[in-house]
Amino acid sequence: MDPVTPTPERPTVVVAGATGFIGERLISRLLPSVRVHALSRRARTGFTDGESDGPLWIACDLFSMRDTRSAVEGADIAVYLVHSMLPSARLTQGSFHDMDLILADNFARACAHAGVKKIVYLSGLVPEAEDLSAHLASREEVERALQSYGAQVVSLRAGMIVGAGGSSFRMLYKLVERLPWMVCPAWTQSQMQPIDVEDVVELLARCVEQPDVSPGAYDIGGPDIYSYRNLIQETGRVLDREVRIMDFPYVAPSLSVLWVCLVTRTPRALVGPLVESLRHDMVARDRALQDQLDVPGTPFDVSVKRAVASPPKEASLLRRWRRPSVRSVRSVQRVRIPLGKDVDWLTREYLRWLPTIAWPLVSVEVDEHLCCDFRLKWFGTRLLRLELSNRTSVPNRVVLRITGGWLVRVGHRPWGRLEFRSVLDGTTGLVAIHEFRPRLPWFIYKYTQALAHAWVMKRFTAHLARLAEQAESLQWRPLMAQSSTGSGDGVGR
Repeated sequence: MDPVTPTPERPTVVVAGATGFIGERLISRLLPSVRVHALSRRARTGFTDGESDGPLWIACDLFSMRDTRSAVEGADIAVYLVHSMLPSARLTQGSFHDMDLILADNFARACAHAGVKKIVYLSGLVPEAEDLSAHLASREEVERALQSYGAQVVSLRAGMIVGAGGSSFRMLYKLVERLPWMVCPAWTQSQMQPIDVEDVVELLARCVEQPDVSPGAYDIGGPDIYSYRNLIQETGRVLDREVRIMDFPYVAPSLSVLWVCLVTRTPRALVGPLVESLRHDMVARDRALQDQLDVPGTPFDVSVKRAVASPPKEASLLRRWRRPSVRSVRSVQRVRIPLGKDVDWLTREYLRWLPTIAWPLVSVEVDEHLCCDFRLKWFGTRLLRLELSNRTSVPNRVVLRITGGWLVRVGHRPWGRLEFRSVLDGTTGLVAIHEFRPRLPWFIYKYTQALAHAWVMKRFTAHLARLAEQAESLQWRPLMAQSSTGSGDGVGR
């Protein structure tokens, strides 16, 4: 379906993460003053076709550059509400922050290609600390990735968002609901500044609607500040439930994650990063944007009453967290690109290096068009066939389609693909596999080919790190020599 032509009076806003906790509320708030293109991993039915006052739903895999470019075409403003702590394939290799980075890079590239001038992003509060948790460091990194291709980015940094369906609040609510007494470790003394979901939605909407909001990162929060321990007690008071608490500072974070998962029935992939972040104080430095937009915030007790008055169905949340059933594989690995090298070099170095550790078993044949055959030595059996995708490869992103071979299940769309790209400062690289569907029985694949790939990528990452260190050492030697010469001349004079 063709996108609706935008008008100056009614701009088109694309919302990535439209089916999530914030996305559905934001779409309702924005309509009908703007046209909304709502991005969903799967096609939605029962909604309007975009010609009236409802959203135009677009099926989009944000890991696919082609899908993402098509989805944002014609948009004036983009809203990015995507987080990837939950798996996106039957088997996922790689950290959630690397998944977040490649998704944000895809989205920013697509927005630049479509001429989108403004991106509004819901980020997380970033405390002034050197050892940020992976979760919070990832939020800050996504901000930088969205800024990388020229768009103006407005980032709203929030801590715990209180509302029905929110992951952080649901964990808090379930702990209070199910436990008459708790052992609270040291991290529960960290200070928190929760904010009501409706306040977040209103701030996002006004950042979309009002052109006088300057690009930048803005801390947002409610009027109340509590320790996490006091949040538990206050939530119990609102729910009229007495919660007895015993402080025990020696409980390890991993043990905290385990019992939160068991009590709240929340996936470990979601609980782990959130609990790790709670060791930081999550308090807004200032709330200047809220003052500017006249959104002072809702008291915490009022937010809790709203949230528990209309809780989402538990079954729908569990379905949302369920691992995908399609037997596909996704792998995203971060690597260092040596100074002076680019993505074309990275691709060719991988294909040159791989046979050096697989030489007893596998050979790699690469032609002048960068088409590759991985063959089993002595027998000549083709294991994998890779072909350069000229349509989707650009100077800082090389894509090889997986088109055949004994190890891959062929005949499905989209093609499996291996890609190499540079992000952020140009010395950070990502090596990714998407939509790979193995031919081996799943159990055998998981404990043979999948483990072999993880081992290969670990070795390749270490190989690139050594090359990067050597390149940096060679660069610094002439500078040190010049510095030494200059120092001697200065002393002589």
